[in-house]
Amino acid sequence: MDVAEEIRRLEEEIRRTPYNKATEHHIGRLKAKLARLREEAEKQRRKKSGEAYAIKKEGDATVVLVGYPSVGKSTLLNALTGAKSEVADYAFTTLKPTPGMLEYKGAKIQIIDVPGVIEGASQGRGRGREILSAIRVADLIVIVADVFNVHTIDLVKKELYNAGFRLNEKKPEVYIKKTVTGGINVKTTVKLSLSEETIKSILREYKIHSGEVLIREDVTIDRLIDAILGNRVYVPAITVVNKIDLYPEAEIPKDAIPISAEKRINLDKLVEEIYRKLEFIRVYLKPPGGKVEEEPMILRRGAKVEDVCKRLHRDMVENFKYAKVWGKSVKFDGQRVGLDHVLEDGDIVTIYAK
Repeated sequence: MDVAEEIRRLEEEIRRTPYNKATEHHIGRLKAKLARLREEAEKQRRKKSGEAYAIKKEGDATVVLVGYPSVGKSTLLNALTGAKSEVADYAFTTLKPTPGMLEYKGAKIQIIDVPGVIEGASQGRGRGREILSAIRVADLIVIVADVFNVHTIDLVKKELYNAGFRLNEKKPEVYIKKTVTGGINVKTTVKLSLSEETIKSILREYKIHSGEVLIREDVTIDRLIDAILGNRVYVPAITVVNKIDLYPEAEIPKDAIPISAEKRINLDKLVEEIYRKLEFIRVYLKPPGGKVEEEPMILRRGAKVEDVCKRLHRDMVENFKYAKVWGKSVKFDGQRVGLDHVLEDGDIVTIYAK
């Protein structure tokens, strides 16, 4: 039995097996083995694959428009950025990633239109693997459907999930430190639904037979596997339903923004939501002995002093001595900090270099 057949067999067995306490251990092992085989199959595919799509990141953040063909992604890109992506009434008009730049509240937001993602894309249909691999650079994914094909939202989300994307999720609070001997020692700060036996059997499926495991959430089988693999993409996402001008009575999911890219309906609401989801912060630079610059540097929440240095000059990190910070992120104004200091919105930063 080859890898593809074994994957299908495991998927079918998981579908047939009801989940309960009695089957938890068995399902845990099946899911762990399935995820491992999928990883092996993907590695083999990458070795054999030729041309791939590539996205060059520019601006302060990168947003990728993802959806079925002919839902209006190209029209939306053009409406948001003034780009000239080809628009037509037939499928697969976009044959490679097409970029545009949206400027909003001082932030330069790169918007990318990629070829359509169809059912089976994560298995390679329609060059789906290349497309899904390329969008791993996204800081935000906008899933686009139209009023006549709202069902494609769930299909696209499924393909993204199968390709390793975890939309609007945080990384699992699971920390694994492998050791040479001593077996698996599981420690937790919360009450777990999974049994320790199930957790250990999943770890062993990935050849982890000794190690310290700290779990700080009531982790599921799937999130435990994600933590072990460590290659999932945790990215915020927005869902939009396009062409509402053609079918105003359409039933729109509660969490989706109804728009018309062509008629520019609700685009202001979408842009504001993109800005909010990207969690920008403004950091003001103050040269040593100088005045605070009026124009802020736009960064993402969680940015550190090191990120400021990288934006200023490629050698700044190597020549860094210390920084002084005024603002919410420090205990007192003018506090000395290092490269790993996390900044807050409105902070003022002075960099001292060698």
